[in-house]
Amino acid sequence: MDYKIIQKEAFRFVGVSKRVSLQFEGVNNEIVQLASQITEEQKRELHQLQNMEPYEIVNVSYDSDTDFLEEKGQLTHMIGVLTTCVDISDQFDQLSVPPLTWAVFPNEGPFPSTLQDTMASIYAKWLPTSDYELAYSLSFSFTKMDEHQDHYAYSEVWIPVQLKK
Repeated sequence: MDYKIIQKEAFRFVGVSKRVSLQFEGVNNEIVQLASQITEEQKRELHQLQNMEPYEIVNVSYDSDTDFLEEKGQLTHMIGVLTTCVDISDQFDQLSVPPLTWAVFPNEGPFPSTLQDTMASIYAKWLPTSDYELAYSLSFSFTKMDEHQDHYAYSEVWIPVQLKK
């Protein structure tokens, strides 16, 4: 599996969030609905706050009822940006993240299946055989849809890791 290891300083995820059903395959309509509720003003403000890589709108999943091991229960899903800014509007939710090591998994192909297959392979194949384990039960990703191919995208999945003890 193609991946790279990146160190990141402490930062915040800032965006809009809601509790959604945990769904491993297909389009999660609750997340689509959340995305559709983001106003143009909120988008502009998020882009102004965004000051660290990846410079993309990200989807953050955390606080899963099952630690992402079972397709049941709920998780908190945030659509937002990474920032070190501290002056954040009350219209946004925030999730503080300490300095961490991140495993980054690029993937490209039919969307959303390639992204979801990558996520499944990280947990089922890569983590058990790598020198790393999860540092926190959260992940984030971003997706860039291909303008020339329907339902085709480049994505990256980021998970916080630490060396196995």
